[in-house]
Amino acid sequence: MFEAPKNRVFTPSAVPPRLKTMVLARVLRHDAGLGMTTLFFADGELRVPRVDLLVDSAVRVRIDARDVSVALSRPMDVSIINRLPGEIAELEFLAPPYARATFDLGATRLHALITRESVERLALVPGLKAWAMIKAVAISDLSQDRAPRPRAWPSDRTTNRESQ
Repeated sequence: MFEAPKNRVFTPSAVPPRLKTMVLARVLRHDAGLGMTTLFFADGELRVPRVDLLVDSAVRVRIDARDVSVALSRPMDVSIINRLPGEIAELEFLAPPYARATFDLGATRLHALITRESVERLALVPGLKAWAMIKAVAISDLSQDRAPRPRAWPSDRTTNRESQ
């Protein structure tokens, strides 16, 4: 195990930028046994640690770009549960060693904060098909959204024809 000397503080030469993606979703189901919740959003499903909201509740999910990884082939034998197919829409080189890869998932643009070394090693370019991977335990910033809900119809409602 690596242990830093107590009298010395290590600071990165560049501060990583705070990039995030906001996703609107709905609670699809809960798995009490595993302590997980499945959220449905425009481009698929996200598994997150269980949230105490009713099924069909609207939520706003914040995904930090530091928690998004990139894979060139379909990830199979990995512990990361959330694996979303997409395309690299944009690459932006930030202060070294950082780069921002933006995925186009369809209706969602998802940011990944990666290193320039990863961009070179994986030969990432806009238009390349790739997989965005997000650890379920990294998605913890959820807030209930104030999305409007449809008005419920009364169960004893009769049609105009029946009441005449």
